[in-house]
Amino acid sequence: MALLTDNVLTRAGGWCLYLAALGALAASLPSSFVVPGGAHFILVIGGIGMWRYSVGIIHFVRGMYFLHVAYPRLRSQARQLGDQAAPSHVYLMVTSFRIDAHTTAMVYDSIIREAMECGWPTTVVASVVELSDEMIMRSLWRKHAPPSHVQLKLVRIPGTGKRDGLAYGFRAISRDLPDDNAIVAVVDGDTVLNPGVVKATAPYFRLMPKMGALTTNEFCEVRGSYLMSEWHKLRFAQRHLNMCSMGLSRRVLTLTGRMSVFRASVVTRPEFISDVEYDSLRHWRLGEFRFLTGDDKSSWFSMMRLGYDTFYVPDASISTVEHPPDPSFIRSARQLMFRWYGNSLRQNSRATKLGPGRLGWFTWYVLWDQRISMWTSILGLTAAIVAAMKYSFVILVAYLLWIGLTRLVLTILLIATGHPVGPVYPVILYFNQIFGSLVKIYVFFRLDRQSWTRQKTSFSADAASFQQQLNRWSSRAMTFSAASVFLALVMIIV
Repeated sequence: MALLTDNVLTRAGGWCLYLAALGALAASLPSSFVVPGGAHFILVIGGIGMWRYSVGIIHFVRGMYFLHVAYPRLRSQARQLGDQAAPSHVYLMVTSFRIDAHTTAMVYDSIIREAMECGWPTTVVASVVELSDEMIMRSLWRKHAPPSHVQLKLVRIPGTGKRDGLAYGFRAISRDLPDDNAIVAVVDGDTVLNPGVVKATAPYFRLMPKMGALTTNEFCEVRGSYLMSEWHKLRFAQRHLNMCSMGLSRRVLTLTGRMSVFRASVVTRPEFISDVEYDSLRHWRLGEFRFLTGDDKSSWFSMMRLGYDTFYVPDASISTVEHPPDPSFIRSARQLMFRWYGNSLRQNSRATKLGPGRLGWFTWYVLWDQRISMWTSILGLTAAIVAAMKYSFVILVAYLLWIGLTRLVLTILLIATGHPVGPVYPVILYFNQIFGSLVKIYVFFRLDRQSWTRQKTSFSADAASFQQQLNRWSSRAMTFSAASVFLALVMIIV
């Protein structure tokens, strides 16, 4: 009780501090101030701002409609199926590598419990690299002593990456020759399944025959600082809203590796396994290179290419244990954003080529918007800094006040997601916008550079080769050219 009271008081103090800062900014503004050509400046920047905010509003409206209207209808239809919705077999496949023993035990324990409690024939498929993980699984299996309809299949894999682990697991499942009504839940090694997640997701595969896979809601426990914890929680709240919006079109943009459920008849297809294991990109400047990370994006792209729908189940949830890659918040954010945005942009560059006929017009636009937003997101700040240098520092103060107010409104809207909301969210929202855009621009011209934060592995290539030297210098030249053109346009606007 005392801890809860301290938490409430801390959050209340944080909100008071944030509102006081907004008040100080407002009080520092003069009663009147005129900028030469101000109407033109406001028209251009305001028009771009209205366009960007309208995209966010559309996502919010679509997300709320899905969460409170469309999804409850589908859930009611799924429940009416009764026993007809039961899958013929459930596979719970978990991949684990270099995760601490305590987290691994929590994950394995939740998987075994879920296998027992769902009540359907179930096989737990554990793709393990290290003997210690196998010993933990066997120890927990003996402890729970599952009934005969729950089986265990251990798959020993080399420590060459998650993609190989998934491929080995999928091939092990394919040897069972599962029928069209079997499902496969792919679980990451740091994901704890909340009770009932299998029963909450399985019926939708019978309800929607064209659906190939779905993903679930996520909450997190962060083993790091308060700021890092809030940063992750904000990310999951935003993810929930965007997933609801895209779920309305049955086109979620990623099948997160933390916990997604697939039709067994899809994941056992040789072309799907190949897409996950050997995914690669042929770039006009960087050449052809294999994907090291981003298996969730590869599986999504494979689903789109094969013509399946993807879905989101907001009331089926999991809990992830997040281990920041670095004690420093900035360095952790940079490493994680580098991986996330790299995965997204590598898939984006070819997913748009599928066209609106396969993706749908809204999804197709959202994919294009991912490229545009990395420039428009830093336009306001850049223009405000240039205008402050040319006219008056008052312009920058007014801009910061506007940012503070709008991010406060966005934070309040996130309450509707059901995820926790803290007083540092407005600041983190703007940090993600600016810092994230800079990382995304950097990554966009270096799609061949990849890293995996947990395994500390990276894309290996001969750094001394002529092709790699050419790639490195051409990436620098294109980044400098793009930034120069952007800054020139901002100068023209101001």
